[in-house]
Amino acid sequence: MAGAVAGSGIVVRNIERADRDVIAGLGACGVATVHEAQGRKGLMASYMRPIFAGARLAASAVTISAPPGDNWMVHVAIEQLKDGDILVLAPTSPCEDGYFGDLLATSMRARGGNGLIIDAGVRDVRDLTEMNFPVWSKAVFAQGTVKETLGSVNVPIVCAGALVNPGDVIVADDDGVCVVAREEAAAVLEKARAREAAEEDKRKRLAAGELGLDIYDMRQRLADKGLKYV
Repeated sequence: MAGAVAGSGIVVRNIERADRDVIAGLGACGVATVHEAQGRKGLMASYMRPIFAGARLAASAVTISAPPGDNWMVHVAIEQLKDGDILVLAPTSPCEDGYFGDLLATSMRARGGNGLIIDAGVRDVRDLTEMNFPVWSKAVFAQGTVKETLGSVNVPIVCAGALVNPGDVIVADDDGVCVVAREEAAAVLEKARAREAAEEDKRKRLAAGELGLDIYDMRQRLADKGLKYV
């Protein structure tokens, strides 16, 4: 889905961010747990993949609505980064051009930026991997971009099917990317930690040989559905 924003040529300079400890806690829980804990919402499309395995982070979103094939607003957005932020870019029309490479990553890192989520293309993947600079993207594509048309920074966008408001928490790992609304972040963390505790108990029981059929009380439901053992 394309980026959704009212108007263009806007840079919002002051945004609210979630508490750092809450952001770190969500990152420790991971995408799958956070997604389930907040009612199975906020997950970006399955095509959003990390450029290298093992990448994992949680950060506040600085959002970019950018024209297709034009990365001018990435440069504008980098100035707005605070320590620990991540850039989240949605093109206004579908695009796979390589908006981002190692030079922009170098600039981002100097400003405290932690990574990039982009519903388009990225390039210089070997260099980014060597830098340990995480990117989740729709495509890897060497096609470059221009700098001609204005977009906006720190406005609401729709990135890979998920609504992202500036300051929302992005949780990303090998399972994909999940968005947590800033105002819900603390409550979601509490639910995610409770889910982790319950899963740890189940993990111990499964490791001891107990079956999911019994842990989850499945037998009667299966019988009601007509399952027969012969």
